[in-house]
Amino acid sequence: MTATLVAKDVAGGYAHRVLFDHLDLTVAPGDVVGVVGANGAGKTTLLRVLAGDLAPLAGSVSRAPSDAFVGWLPQEHERIPGETVREYVGRRTGCTAATQAMDAAAAALADDSAPDDAADVYAAALDHWLTTGAADLDERLPAVLADLGLATDLIDPDTTPMTALSGGQAARVGLAALLCSRFDVVLLDEPTNDLDLDGIARLEEVVAGLRGGVVLVSHDREFLARTVTRVLELDSAQHTNTVYGGGYESYLEEREVARRHKREEYEEFAAKKADLVARARTQREWSSQGVRNAMRKAPDNDKIRRRAATESSEKQAQKVRQMESRIARLDEVAEPRKEWVLEFTIGSAPRSSSVVSTLNNAVVRQGDFVMGPVSIQVNAGERIGITGPNGAGKSTLLRLLLGHLEPDSGSAQLGANVAIGEIDQARGQFTGMTPLADRFAELVPDHTMADVRTLLAKFGLRADHVDRAVGELSPGERTRAGLALLQARGVNVLVLDEPTNHLDLPAIEQLESALDSYDGALLLVTHDRRMLSNVRVDRHWHVERGRVTEQ
Repeated sequence: MTATLVAKDVAGGYAHRVLFDHLDLTVAPGDVVGVVGANGAGKTTLLRVLAGDLAPLAGSVSRAPSDAFVGWLPQEHERIPGETVREYVGRRTGCTAATQAMDAAAAALADDSAPDDAADVYAAALDHWLTTGAADLDERLPAVLADLGLATDLIDPDTTPMTALSGGQAARVGLAALLCSRFDVVLLDEPTNDLDLDGIARLEEVVAGLRGGVVLVSHDREFLARTVTRVLELDSAQHTNTVYGGGYESYLEEREVARRHKREEYEEFAAKKADLVARARTQREWSSQGVRNAMRKAPDNDKIRRRAATESSEKQAQKVRQMESRIARLDEVAEPRKEWVLEFTIGSAPRSSSVVSTLNNAVVRQGDFVMGPVSIQVNAGERIGITGPNGAGKSTLLRLLLGHLEPDSGSAQLGANVAIGEIDQARGQFTGMTPLADRFAELVPDHTMADVRTLLAKFGLRADHVDRAVGELSPGERTRAGLALLQARGVNVLVLDEPTNHLDLPAIEQLESALDSYDGALLLVTHDRRMLSNVRVDRHWHVERGRVTEQ
């Protein structure tokens, strides 16, 4: 079934804060709309409104036909304790809910006291059950999981709990749910998070092959460039929303031109108004000076000179009024407000020893997984990019190099005077129920609480963030706290494990800029293809099946 999703004059947000308003968007079959904007601009809120999970503050969202099946895949894969992979996929695809609705309708129809419309209710529930693909989901799921590298000898969908999976495996199960779904319109929130390069490539194929419309939020610039047909920008600084035709690269060009024109338009208005105001001020001064001179110089009985001076003063006053009228008739042009941009540098520490870390025939065994033997060395100031599929051992390699993990055989040695700054995938330094300000102060004991709050505010974490428990912050907010920590601490070894996950586009660009000026050792693990091409590295390691090769 082809379906169209229409948002008309929609406002979204919360009672105390409107994030966007007067938003119009039509998503027709074949459309792939990318939603971009800074963190907090309302991107996830918009997807929830389009999905019907959150009521709009104003306006309406409609579907044509009205029973169109809209699927929303949230940013974070909610893993319910005890829920198996099959149960998770059933919930994400809507098949479980459709089955429950059909069973309830069937039970009501079989009841002797069934209402008159019970047969119609059952027929509608059955039709929806068939539409969701629930009838053959059990048969389709194992093949889809296997195609995504999650064969049944690795993951049994009937017994493996979602909580037992790694972040990458959970991301692939989320991709499997998308492949198994029969949504008419798909809403995707950060679908590339935790996916490796192969997973992202598969996701791109899936998006390109969907017959229905797609609305997606992503901070992966290459993914956006390869998939979207239109871009919806939520600009929190200007409090505007704009739809740009064409793909992502076209959007970047059009946005730059539009911003330049707005700035030029304002500067032209401001210069013209300033000129008129200055001329009016001069005329006013001339008029006042003329009256004072006439009163001082004219004799009491010189009526002719007095009359001439008065007439001259009235002419000057008339010119002032004309100038003020011209100013009032100017079409006011509001000054474009600058969007908040994260600007930071990575704090430096005294240089470490010439050798930062060494592994010599190091081997780690974790269940059936074996890492190694690995023999590598990281030198001071080296910049190393690390790639590889999910589960290949990249994070294990980092833990070995940093001394967080002892090898089962072989040796691992950390150099002297090594000051490590790290952002791990789980943002593990910021978990739990401690308020953000208190947790940050624990990590930088040489900073006063006032210094802590000032620094966090620079990273967009203000009063409504710093007193909240770190575990209640969004993934993007925890990532910014991690970046703030890098600036507060001096480091000479920087380890970044998927740093772009949950960061908005401006913050990613600022991180790339900060890395460009950083002169310590760098270990960068990322699946962001733009970052891999933009950040300068001296060496490239590829990790696969527990082995490390240099490319």
